[in-house]
Amino acid sequence: MTHAAAHPAADKADLDRRITFHAADQIMEVDFSDLEFDGSLIVNAVYDRLEERIAETGEDLWFFLVNLNGTRIDPAAWTAYSRRGRALNYAHSMGSVRFDASEETRAQILRAANTEAFDPNLFSSRDEAVARLRSLPGKRRAARVTHDGTYATPDFVRRVSFDRENTIMEVDFSHFTFHHSRDVDDFYDFLEDRIRESDRRWFFLVNLNQCEILPAAWVRYAHRGKRLNEAGSLGSVRFAAGSETAEDIRLRAETQGFRPNIRNTREEALELIEEMRAELLQDQ
Repeated sequence: MTHAAAHPAADKADLDRRITFHAADQIMEVDFSDLEFDGSLIVNAVYDRLEERIAETGEDLWFFLVNLNGTRIDPAAWTAYSRRGRALNYAHSMGSVRFDASEETRAQILRAANTEAFDPNLFSSRDEAVARLRSLPGKRRAARVTHDGTYATPDFVRRVSFDRENTIMEVDFSHFTFHHSRDVDDFYDFLEDRIRESDRRWFFLVNLNQCEILPAAWVRYAHRGKRLNEAGSLGSVRFAAGSETAEDIRLRAETQGFRPNIRNTREEALELIEEMRAELLQDQ
């Protein structure tokens, strides 16, 4: 059971009832009515499910229609709500509109829009919101949109090393930027190939200092990281001092069934790997 299941509003069936896809209009409708986001846990549960449901459609891009009638976003939840919403929009939205927001929620969204430079697209009624979406141009293509790769294989080679004696694969994401899903796939394809060639599992030691994962890359980064850990990791430890990326990882860890295992320094991270190694030996 994940941590998300402990939240009374995070029931999967209830969340699914709040998500509807209108294929003809290419709209994903999300019903947040009377939902209280009282902390990051419920935010992450909701957005995890939204990402899963979009993936199940086989379509990357949708217009987003969000019902905010009676929605409450507590201050403790706002940072997570903003981060996860921004990442989802960059990855999958052709345009987002919101309707029927309370005055408090409307004020929060308007403040965020002024700070983060996005159009809040707030409407009083669903009909007005749908009309706005129908006026927007679609961005889907017969073939999926592909990004040009930012990096080449030599950029990855120098950032990955294997300590065979201690069974540690060290990945250096320091001062590296994942701009979009193509950057994520290129790097993780390289990592998967190297692990497959080694024919063994490794402890992962990941340097996140000054690593940037831009919103357009976050959904894919989370997916590929989870897949890599399940396939090739004995345990993963990350280190970064005051990293924004580290904060995003901590958020997602709340509901996605993994420990963030983030330490400030490489030395502290290596100490944790040795603790994890000792635990594995005890379990054998």
